[in-house]
Amino acid sequence: MDIRTERLLLRPACADDLEALHAVLSDARAMAYWSSPPHNEIGQTRDWLASMIAIQASEGEDFIVEHDGRLIGKAGLWRFPEIGFIFHPDFWGRGFAREALALVLERAFAVHGLPKIEADVDPRNTASLKLLERLGFRETGRKERTWHVGGQWWDSVYLELSSDSWGQRRA
Repeated sequence: MDIRTERLLLRPACADDLEALHAVLSDARAMAYWSSPPHNEIGQTRDWLASMIAIQASEGEDFIVEHDGRLIGKAGLWRFPEIGFIFHPDFWGRGFAREALALVLERAFAVHGLPKIEADVDPRNTASLKLLERLGFRETGRKERTWHVGGQWWDSVYLELSSDSWGQRRA
């Protein structure tokens, strides 16, 4: 299933995405707040991509995001109801993440009938927190030492967006 906006194409992942996805997942800036360190080996990205491709429709829906025919990131519900997104830093600050996530959220509620979407964000990731807040997410809690990444413990901010809240924003 492909979804288009004026600027973006959201589509299912395929094996041909390996090199371009590795460019995102091996970038230290893109991975600074991710749940794993940057990928040093393409095999790590191959495994990650394989799990993205293998996701069952009943478990989640994840998309590759393209701009002008170039893979710029991924956005989706990697496991219902948790949202996840990552973009190459060359494309930050241009509204692409907001545009892609709005489509993902609309599908989550309208197509999949999810009652809510959840997010787990590193509190240092202020850009993602602000983006999710602009989309209507509200903080539901915080927890310390939730992710052990690269030999360090990081914390989590938990956020949630209900179907009702999304519908009110869209009206």
